[in-house]
Amino acid sequence: MPTVLLATDADWIFDEVDAALGDADTTVYRVRAGIDVLGAIDEVAPDLVVLDQQIGNMGGMATCMAIRNAEGIDRIPITAVLMLLDRGHDAFLARRHDADGYLVKPVDAFRLRRAATTLLAGESWFEEIDPVSSQPADLTLRG
Repeated sequence: MPTVLLATDADWIFDEVDAALGDADTTVYRVRAGIDVLGAIDEVAPDLVVLDQQIGNMGGMATCMAIRNAEGIDRIPITAVLMLLDRGHDAFLARRHDADGYLVKPVDAFRLRRAATTLLAGESWFEEIDPVSSQPADLTLRG
């Protein structure tokens, strides 16, 4: 049974992620602040962490960096991280912070499920971003 940890302070993002990923086989946990993610990883041992780019007191990029730093010193197990980006131009930052994948908001259930399934299988998911509109160009898997 996969366990997903979502970090967002936006109720609508929680509703979308829970509706897309939560089912009889998958549990979605939520924290409202980036600062709480490492503790939640200790507590629920998620298979996937989904980070909203805008998380109250500590943004998604800083939280992703904190996760990778904690993994680097064996503080937490290596965990797949999916970023929910505000705009396509932020893809560069998501890659620099070693996110395993990203989606550009608004997300839909189909894209979110495909990305989560791919990351849970141990692969990466990076949407192709249209350089003009800064929005997803297609649903091509990028590794």
